[in-house]
Amino acid sequence: MMWITGLVCMALATLGCVYLLCAVWSCVKFARERRPKLAAAPPITVLKPLRGAEPALLSNLATLCNQNYPAAIQLVFGVQDPTDEGVAVAKHLRDLYPHQQMDVIVDQTVHGTNSKVSNLVNMTRAIRHPCIIVADSDISVDPDYLLCVAAMLQQPGVGGVTCLYRGLPLTGFWSGLSALGIDTHFLPSVLVGVRFGLAAPCVGSTIALWKHQLDEIGGFAVFADCLADDYAIGAALRRKGLKVAVAPLLVAHVCPEASLLQLWRHELRWARTIRSIDPLGYVGSVISHPLPFALLAVAAGATTAGAVLAILALACRLMLLQVTGRTNVAAPFQERASRWGFLIPIRDLVSFAVFLWSFFGRRITWGERTYRVQDDGTMIRSKGVKA
Repeated sequence: MMWITGLVCMALATLGCVYLLCAVWSCVKFARERRPKLAAAPPITVLKPLRGAEPALLSNLATLCNQNYPAAIQLVFGVQDPTDEGVAVAKHLRDLYPHQQMDVIVDQTVHGTNSKVSNLVNMTRAIRHPCIIVADSDISVDPDYLLCVAAMLQQPGVGGVTCLYRGLPLTGFWSGLSALGIDTHFLPSVLVGVRFGLAAPCVGSTIALWKHQLDEIGGFAVFADCLADDYAIGAALRRKGLKVAVAPLLVAHVCPEASLLQLWRHELRWARTIRSIDPLGYVGSVISHPLPFALLAVAAGATTAGAVLAILALACRLMLLQVTGRTNVAAPFQERASRWGFLIPIRDLVSFAVFLWSFFGRRITWGERTYRVQDDGTMIRSKGVKA
């Protein structure tokens, strides 16, 4: 029986190494894509839902005030709690950039279980321009960000634009481990999916669309109970016959995790979100974990072959990290995930543990609240033990 287990593990590890090489190729192809030129510059409203004064919030928001964009830019910040510390940060930003058009919306109205979408619904009344960009508050961008996104949105057949991201570690070990996961697991997997037509991403780091198309899909309110609200918005646009394009640039996702618990809860929420969107594809992503299977092959008795596959898996992952490290990145990085490359073995094992545990339960922790994910991708407040 052990030899069968070893054989299966070696097969999965081998497939995993092939997958990593495909990921390297996909990242190289993405890095060589050219940004389109802007035909005309529409005025843009950027919506930034806030919740608390998270690490690097001021610097993240400030990157939107330093754009090489020739048309009007309106920044709308929204909170649901009048005492939210994000309000003070937004007002401080307004003091630093007095000529930048900014609106701060404080509205406690709840429209569903997804507090971020409730926030967006409340912010909608402040929109002044025909082009809308929704972006998470933990995202930092470079000065040509709006130029690239607006140019992509003007391409034929495109109804939405999204941006992928790299990790920006802030607080040490756990933050570095989180950023490493983004750079060597999340980003490559999405690029492989896009390159081979297996994925149609629409992620919260950036969702750009026209105001009239947002109205046509029912506004933000129809996504108020969705866990994967970003994916649901993209799916709604695609049902209208429109394409959601991936912009040829990366933005920076700040990774503030300061403990294993924070890292675990965050990544488990991501994992169960992806599982709710594409269950079969998520099961198939088992091949993206070659190192654990190589080690299991060694434990099953395939000592030499398993060890060779483990070394090959590490080499491929390191190669992937080097490639993503050279990929065009928006925002000036003070620290890159590549400096944490020595943690790749730990990172791979943690990712595998998250993958396995994601199948045992439907609870997620988002902020200080716990939810249960329903079969249809919506979520309800959970009174049970946190996952």
